[in-house]
Amino acid sequence: MSKRLKLIVAYDGAPFAGWQSQSHGNTIQDHLERALERVAGRSVRVHGAGRTVAGVHALAQCAHVDVNKALAPERWMEALNALLPPAIRVLRCQYVSNNFHARLSAKGKVYRYRIWCAPVLPPFEYRRAWHIPRPIDIKILQKAAKHFVGTHDFAAFAANRGKLEESTIRTINSVRIRQKDPCVTIEFDGDGFLYKMVRLIVGSLVKCALGKMRIEDLRRLDSGQTRAARFAAPAEGLFLVRVRY
Repeated sequence: MSKRLKLIVAYDGAPFAGWQSQSHGNTIQDHLERALERVAGRSVRVHGAGRTVAGVHALAQCAHVDVNKALAPERWMEALNALLPPAIRVLRCQYVSNNFHARLSAKGKVYRYRIWCAPVLPPFEYRRAWHIPRPIDIKILQKAAKHFVGTHDFAAFAANRGKLEESTIRTINSVRIRQKDPCVTIEFDGDGFLYKMVRLIVGSLVKCALGKMRIEDLRRLDSGQTRAARFAAPAEGLFLVRVRY
């Protein structure tokens, strides 16, 4: 009888082509499934809480898999980490009810976006932050961010809105902006996010903070006008912080 294993996974997204399995096999899902197959002795399907795209990182992605092999959770973690690339690590795992589903059971997610505002990007920040080589106006950034808090139709901030069959209405509970020296972080807590939604929002916020867009233009969000925010912030600055259940 199979048992459901819940995994908390961290990864550096830079070397991989995103979460979702692809024919070339260089995705987070592909690497996890290959490692699990070697330990379990059979092919398995890993289900993730979300499909991060190429370059996006995760501090605590959640996934589940059904396994037949009776190993203690710590043994699963040890065996998988011995087989996975160093840029992917299983941080925790536990057996859960078969009713648990990494994606369908999720109540919300937290994403963090990092911006480095200085003339020089330190090498250890390479592929970890969006480099903007000058200061940005934090007060304008904070003022603009308030327009995204609450329940809105985010169709204008979905990269594939023309193909979506699902609702584009989402609730953002909070947008927190912090600055420590040249590093600016923008953290989003919401019930769900559309494809590239966070990066498109960050792109608009930064355009406002750089004086290239008016804050008033963000008021179209709930107006029914779906003129898209066409500038997405680079993937390398985005981190999935945690999934809420």
